[in-house]
Amino acid sequence: MASALAALAAARGRALLLCALLSQLGPCSGNSELSTAVNITWSSINFKTILQWQPKPTNYVYTVEISGINSNWEKVCVHTKETECDVTDKLEKVKDTYTAHIVSEMISGTEKFEEPSYAISPKFTPYNQTTIGRPGIQTYELTDSKLKVLVEDPLIPYRFPNKSFKSIREIFKNDLEYTLYYWKDQSTGKKEATTKSNQFEISIDKGKNYCFYVQAIILSRRENRKSQKSKVNCTSHEREVLDEYGTEVFIIIAAAAIVILITIIGLSVILYKCKKTKAAKEKETMPLNDI
Repeated sequence: MASALAALAAARGRALLLCALLSQLGPCSGNSELSTAVNITWSSINFKTILQWQPKPTNYVYTVEISGINSNWEKVCVHTKETECDVTDKLEKVKDTYTAHIVSEMISGTEKFEEPSYAISPKFTPYNQTTIGRPGIQTYELTDSKLKVLVEDPLIPYRFPNKSFKSIREIFKNDLEYTLYYWKDQSTGKKEATTKSNQFEISIDKGKNYCFYVQAIILSRRENRKSQKSKVNCTSHEREVLDEYGTEVFIIIAAAAIVILITIIGLSVILYKCKKTKAAKEKETMPLNDI
């Protein structure tokens, strides 16, 4: 009897191993009546990670099982009829590589010994694959020929022991760099500066206004290296009138003023001559007084 049970367990183990090896070719199904998940994707921004799949279940439910190379299998979103699951809390070891099983299950009161149907997700490593969100611009200052910018690190869902949120700097440390892209207002030529800190101080042309934005860069990545762009900010240093509108506009205005002045002078001369001519004619036609 013991040998029979051992043989059964060994056969089941070989079947599961074969199922895992063939997972890229199709779902592992122990119940042909259940649909297994397809189009499984990881959606992750600043380590907030949602696992998504299709199709919407009809007469069955899903349970997500997730495991890292260095962690055990855990269940989350048990018996859900949704097609997404927030797995953020299970991925706090951000340098680990995770795999998820999307298990299709019938809800019934009878116990079944048949292996449930499940599909296997692509592998996911949060440190390398999460998208870095938009950095914030905490403050900026324009003084004479210097532009100073203070960048705010994006926050992540994981917390310190005091319950405050961590930022991407606590995760990436020296692997994190910021690039500042800046250009003169009303110009298209961009320049850039980089820093491993949160502060920029760059030399600019005195009396000019500048616009700028910031992006984070994860230096060790080969793909998805840059974060989303920060909001574009522009300085508001008071500009001289010529800087504001340009010399061409003033040339046009001056030319228009000269034309208007010449027109006024010309009309004045014509009116004067008309009046003089009219007065002379009236004098010639005036009747002589009786002697």
